[in-house]
Amino acid sequence: MSDILEYLKSYVSLLPRFSATNLLEVAIIAVIVYEIIQWIMDSRAWTLLKGIGVIVLFTFFSYIMHLDTILWLIEKGSTIVVIVLVVIFQPELRKALEQLGNQKYLDKIGFTNTRSSDDNGMYKETASQITKAVFAMAKVKTGALIVIEQNEALKEFVKTGIVINGQVSSGLLINIFEKNTPLHDGAVIIRGNEILAATCYLPLSDNMSISKDLGTRHRAALGMSEVTDSITIVVSEETGKVSVAYKGKLSVVPDENGLDKILINRINKHEVSWFGKLRKERTGQETVNEQKGKA
Repeated sequence: MSDILEYLKSYVSLLPRFSATNLLEVAIIAVIVYEIIQWIMDSRAWTLLKGIGVIVLFTFFSYIMHLDTILWLIEKGSTIVVIVLVVIFQPELRKALEQLGNQKYLDKIGFTNTRSSDDNGMYKETASQITKAVFAMAKVKTGALIVIEQNEALKEFVKTGIVINGQVSSGLLINIFEKNTPLHDGAVIIRGNEILAATCYLPLSDNMSISKDLGTRHRAALGMSEVTDSITIVVSEETGKVSVAYKGKLSVVPDENGLDKILINRINKHEVSWFGKLRKERTGQETVNEQKGKA
């Protein structure tokens, strides 16, 4: 037994020494590798990488068979491989960077454009008005696409539409999406109790696993949920079904109670960064000081 222990000690002594820093590095690298693999599997990069794998195997075959001319061509062309890969993977790389910038930990430390929720008690009524309008349109199969802003500002998408700046009401939403009207095509974007804009353009999802039965509205809703933390409601013009897209997932909502619960639960969860809280406190203090000065 002692001989076995001595052998194990001598074997362990040959291994490099580990410290807390080494373990931290291993953990970070493991997470990064896992995220890269997940990104590859969830995007078109997986299909493209399989094509690259075929080229690598062909190169290896050429090396084994001593196909010098082909190897020479591959060697000369390898200098532009990096540029070609960047061009090919440009949509996937952009999407990955957008998702990285949308992580919640960036919101918490104040690096992203967060906003504080209004403490006016109107969110429940707003959710009720949205739900009422959505299912009224669903009954008559009026297509609709409604985006509800949460923590991440949607200014770049608002700019693509026509400014409304009107209070949320079921009647206004129904009129916007009425068929053959100037504002019915595109998405409506809502912030708090206000309809910011209509006819807004949304990014389409390139997820290949989406059912072919889903149209452009559903693909746009999924695309929006993939690049932002917004909630997007879709009313199908063909079936009248109501669906909600959130965090890259699309789910059918069967009734008004289900949609009302989703909206109230999500809309009331506004994460505010420490920078946002500090800014709000300073604004409040300045208001108090102004009132004292006037007094």
